Amino acid sequence: MTQSMSNQEADRLFAKGLNALNQGRILSALSCFEKAINLEPTPLTASYFAFCIAKERGQRRKAVSLCEEAIRQDSGNSAHYLNLGRILLLNGNKEGAVKVFRAGLGYENNATIVAELDRLVTRKPLVLPFLKRGNPINKYVGFVLAKLGIR
Repeated sequence: MTQSMSNQEADRLFAKGLNALNQGRILSALSCFEKAINLEPTPLTASYFAFCIAKERGQRRKAVSLCEEAIRQDSGNSAHYLNLGRILLLNGNKEGAVKVFRAGLGYENNATIVAELDRLVTRKPLVLPFLKRGNPINKYVGFVLAKLGIR
């Protein structure tokens, strides 16, 4: 098989794996990512493969190491932080997962990371409930009240 054909096949397998993962079919996704990584190892494929082996095979130490390597090679991709955070959650490390998720959001806005954080982090009620959470007035008043120890 030529180089470009193997790249195309790896891309196809990666897309198929991502689709299976989004549908909750972890074992199917694992198979696709494993084949893709054998054809063309990329940080992104390694990152998703890592999450699958942690979830399906319980190989969490290896999974953490694969994700950390993916982050070293391609630090600007929030998907690596998403996968590492999910692996840390499997390990029962909620605090570490939240830190990793937040680090990932520092690179790009990832809706899946935001959803994970919303699920994990319980927020205090709004200071001014008639304003949205993102409203600067709500943020500032909440910040001031927190500094004063009232909230």
